Amino acid sequence: MEIIEACRVCGNRDIVGVLDLGEQPYANSLLKRPDEKEEFYPLSISWCPECSLVQLDQTAEPEDLFSSYVWVTSTSSTALEHAGNLYRDILSRVSNLKESYVLETASNDGAFLRPFAENGYKVLGIDPAKNIADIAVAAGIPTICKFFGVKTAEEIVEEYGKAGVVIARNVLPHVANLHDFVQGLELCLADDGLLVAEFHYARVIFEELHYDSIYHEHLCYYTLKSIENLFNQYGLCVADIRKSPISGGSLILYIKKSSREESSVVQSYRDSETGTGINELTGWQDFAEKVQAHRRQLLEILTDTTKKTGPIVGYGASARSSTMLNYCGIDTRFLSVIADQNPLKQGLYTAGTHIPIASPEEVMKKKPEYVLILAWNFTDEIRGILRERFGYSGKCILPLPDHPKIVGAGK
Repeated sequence: MEIIEACRVCGNRDIVGVLDLGEQPYANSLLKRPDEKEEFYPLSISWCPECSLVQLDQTAEPEDLFSSYVWVTSTSSTALEHAGNLYRDILSRVSNLKESYVLETASNDGAFLRPFAENGYKVLGIDPAKNIADIAVAAGIPTICKFFGVKTAEEIVEEYGKAGVVIARNVLPHVANLHDFVQGLELCLADDGLLVAEFHYARVIFEELHYDSIYHEHLCYYTLKSIENLFNQYGLCVADIRKSPISGGSLILYIKKSSREESSVVQSYRDSETGTGINELTGWQDFAEKVQAHRRQLLEILTDTTKKTGPIVGYGASARSSTMLNYCGIDTRFLSVIADQNPLKQGLYTAGTHIPIASPEEVMKKKPEYVLILAWNFTDEIRGILRERFGYSGKCILPLPDHPKIVGAGK
């Protein structure tokens, strides 16, 4: 674990600490046994007064986090629907793509390349997790199992040429060597190509209190101002912006090598960030105070509920839930088990809090009175599963966004 001494984007050495979430295990380091030894590491964020980047103070070894992975994109119907929508949006923005190919970095199981491949477009994925890359290859999506950067980019260009479309979804926040990565994106992108970058928007994190998205895999929390500062250093210019439902609120940036194609939407986003506090120290200090209040509120709800019912159940052993469980001290005193539909997680235990993870079918046999929706960014999908697959009519506790609340299983 390396502690940073300067801003990851601009190199400023006078970054300011804003929130400390204590010592936590790696969010995806699920345990085979509840008594298994595990490591805990500091987890805190700082703000840069030069470029306004909010960033993790610590950098873990990428190989420790990503060489084997447990998130599989295709297990989420929300992600699959988004993949289809993004495919259609990209096609509406490019021409002659069949003469080139689509390249995706951190391509996971290839779910976002699949619509292109199924419609006759050439695709190539890159992902460092061998277990996930193998799933993609078995599904017919060519995938290179490597970390991406300048060296890998040069190898790709030499063998495949430059790509008409390069996709970097939900990866830029994870990258330790940002400049190497973004330079690699620029190298792979054709001069008239389209770079599609998606990331959890720091404004949504800030305004809706998504502090559970802060964990060791997520090194940066971007506003438009801070991410443009990064891309512009490599001659990459934001041409258009769309919203995404992923992570509870993300932005999709459509990026070109020319600044002449900028949509008016881009300037409207720049203007809208002014005065919100998302690029200011005082705003993030206020965010930290709200996080502390949220912990008190959530624990009060869980304490009151479990006094009546005993430990309840959770749904969604997501990486982001690990931060909240550990920061709030939510363990088997509150949750007896967590349901998750990803078979790679079933039979394991949560990092730090040692709560067993099982299939939704097994968990819902218990007919719980309350379900704590930990993967709350998929609330609509999960509530639909609870109602339609299990006939659930009990109560759901939604920890986020904003204040925790208790709702029914209905729409």
